[in-house]
Amino acid sequence: MANKIAVLSKRPATIKNIHEINLTVKGTKTPLLSREAPEFKDYFNTIWKELDIDGKDQLL
Repeated sequence: MANKIAVLSKRPATIKNIHEINLTVKGTKTPLLSREAPEFKDYFNTIWKELDIDGKDQLL
């Protein structure tokens, strides 16, 4: 699992933001345990908004 996530812009891609991910997970960090961390929803919402996905520019 990554400790950093880079959000890219649309083509030509440039780095819009880099997020340092710090989740409070007890025990071995697994994807399922990470989703239960209190901070997960905040990271998820922030990063999803930065992606600017509106469906208009999607390729078929």
